[in-house]
Amino acid sequence: MVDFALSDEQRAVRDWVRTFVQRELVPLEPEVLRRERSGEPGISREEARALQFKARESGFWGILTPEEYGGMGLGAITASLVEGELGRTFVPFRFGGSADNILFHGNSRQKEQYLLPTIEGERISCFAITEPGAGSDARAIRTSARRDGDDWVINGEKTFITQGNEADFVMVFAVADEGVTCFLVDRDMGWKSEPIQTMGQWGPAALVFDDVRVPAENVLGEVGGGFALALQWIGQGRYLLPSRAIGSCERLIEMAVAQANSRTTFGEPLAERQAIQWMIADSAVELQALRLLVLHAAWQVEAGQDSRQAQSMAKLYGGVKANEIVDRVLQIHGGMGYTRELPIERWYRELRLLRIYEGTDEIQRRTIARNILKGHVPVAADF
Repeated sequence: MVDFALSDEQRAVRDWVRTFVQRELVPLEPEVLRRERSGEPGISREEARALQFKARESGFWGILTPEEYGGMGLGAITASLVEGELGRTFVPFRFGGSADNILFHGNSRQKEQYLLPTIEGERISCFAITEPGAGSDARAIRTSARRDGDDWVINGEKTFITQGNEADFVMVFAVADEGVTCFLVDRDMGWKSEPIQTMGQWGPAALVFDDVRVPAENVLGEVGGGFALALQWIGQGRYLLPSRAIGSCERLIEMAVAQANSRTTFGEPLAERQAIQWMIADSAVELQALRLLVLHAAWQVEAGQDSRQAQSMAKLYGGVKANEIVDRVLQIHGGMGYTRELPIERWYRELRLLRIYEGTDEIQRRTIARNILKGHVPVAADF
């Protein structure tokens, strides 16, 4: 029997986050839009931290972080539901208490110096593998690491690094004689960052390593074992990206319904126009399909199954359909949808990124096709 019902705990977590978003985040939207129109960050680090600690007072800290490290240790399905609720607002926010999954591979000293402070929010990390000449093809990286006594010396450039301007340490991947290796490198060891301007509010950075000296004890995992760590980081939660898109699309469709019912043209509301009805219908069907794809991928993760195919499908479908939905919603709002007075054009720019980062549409299609063509996954359903 296929059971689509949420557990009592999952429903309770979802409802609490929904209330938090409605009470604490949605009221900030006008000010966030005003700041962004003025070229300022929509929400400051201090404001975000205050919101995170307010959530912590209610026990919401480290959604996926194991309980032994002070987190909630919730499963993938619940984490997906949480992301969906956060996606219902464009106010930049994430619950505190999390750390990159590969930091859990650190030794006791590294955990004390990097993992635990990151979970507590005292330190900010970033993950750096992408280079100007190595995007989807991670094996093409050229940043080098050479031994020099008890240290390593790193040279190279990374690009489009999320949190690269804010981070005080980086997990950087460089090519050593033994193979790709991951290093934990503090900012005060000498690497530099420069902001990259984008069409959306995502503010990545270019990182430059010019003879940056790193002690050997800062190798994360094994020398030459970095590529496996990189793949683990990249694949840690592709289902979470389209999860957030679910919430965005829900909110956008609600805006479209309100506009269609209130806007009158030629004596009738837009809702009476077949063209508008079809836009609403198509968007609702695609949203429901996205929910099922995402929750199926999350269910596989939680069940310990190989979820790479399901996650690639959810990521691909989510990126494509979220962009189609926001485009329809903008069209329904006409000229006002194109202005920066409403958040639609902001979502338009934000959701466009979903088709690029952490695996482009083309990479997802390649992965899906290869798995099917080589017989790694069946075409028939195998739940």
